[in-house]
Amino acid sequence: MHQLVAEFLGTALMIIFGVGVHCCEVLKTSKYQGSGHIFAITTWGFGITVSLFIFGNVCINPAMVVAQAILGNIPWSSVIPMSVAEVLGGVFGAIVVYIAYADQFKASVDIDRVKIRNIFSTNPNVRNLPRNFFVEFIDTFIFILAILSISAVHTPGIVPIAVGLLVWCIGMGMGGPTGFAMNLARDMGPRIAHAILPIPGGKADNDWQYGIIVPGIAPFIGAACAALFFKWFFGA
Repeated sequence: MHQLVAEFLGTALMIIFGVGVHCCEVLKTSKYQGSGHIFAITTWGFGITVSLFIFGNVCINPAMVVAQAILGNIPWSSVIPMSVAEVLGGVFGAIVVYIAYADQFKASVDIDRVKIRNIFSTNPNVRNLPRNFFVEFIDTFIFILAILSISAVHTPGIVPIAVGLLVWCIGMGMGGPTGFAMNLARDMGPRIAHAILPIPGGKADNDWQYGIIVPGIAPFIGAACAALFFKWFFGA
């Protein structure tokens, strides 16, 4: 139960930072409207670092949960409960951000509804599902493989900082095509929150097809391949 609570709260905090920075960047009357992608990606990276420092040995990503199960670090019976806790944490974190930015949402009813939806969830500027799928697969493969390699160093305090820098690096290099979700909980949790929240001015279609296929399925395959490669290449 302690692990499930940690996964829930760790994911929620990550989303508070991540969805929060998109609210900062997009919504009217925000102090930092129009601050740009470097502002957003940096906040995602630092936010994940803070979450890992506070909650310790957490996955905050169902793809990482699967990778750990493949490596034998957690039982397979824990995969679904941990993943559900993380998705629910994503929903909760997005709701907290919505409450915090309620006045800004009210002031932004004339902003394109797709841009409002994209505050919560990822979306490609060029919709090409096979290529979008490949991008999320390779992003997640690199992400999970790098975290597993970093974790093997066993240097105290290095993992949260290195993971934050890793997120920043992947976001800057490979975030352009899809928004680099790499995490079902990061995308699906806030996407669900967008569907249920009473956002002023109406809402764009939630695009469940994209959400399930690309940030939903691709990260699991990328993580599984990363774990298998890690076992083979490093003999882990």
